[in-house]
Amino acid sequence: MARGIEIREAHFPGRAPIEAYGNGGFRFADMSHRGSILCLPSGIYGWDVTEGQPLDVSLFDKVLAETRDIEFLLVGTGMSIQFLPADLKTALRAANVSSDPMSTGAAVRTYNVMLAESRAVAAALIAV
Repeated sequence: MARGIEIREAHFPGRAPIEAYGNGGFRFADMSHRGSILCLPSGIYGWDVTEGQPLDVSLFDKVLAETRDIEFLLVGTGMSIQFLPADLKTALRAANVSSDPMSTGAAVRTYNVMLAESRAVAAALIAV
């Protein structure tokens, strides 16, 4: 029997450099994704965050679940820099993860360099 359309969480099961960004999304691994993304050791995930939205610690649950494999978290906050909430910085510091908020473009470039250097990097990138 034929099944209906199955909606799944957006997920690419691997690490890949970001090939392009802008126009509301990202391109990586010869695919494109509309919206924000989390680039984690376990893969690249769709992230339901938009520019200007408050960055609540709960939005980073997937990141916090993988801190054992992350040394640096780059947070691309959109066109301009948005500071990270104190409770998020505290949670990351407790897990020995350095965090750095920056524009999304700067975060993409830095992520790609650190990924090429095989560093333990993750990125939370808000679409622009």
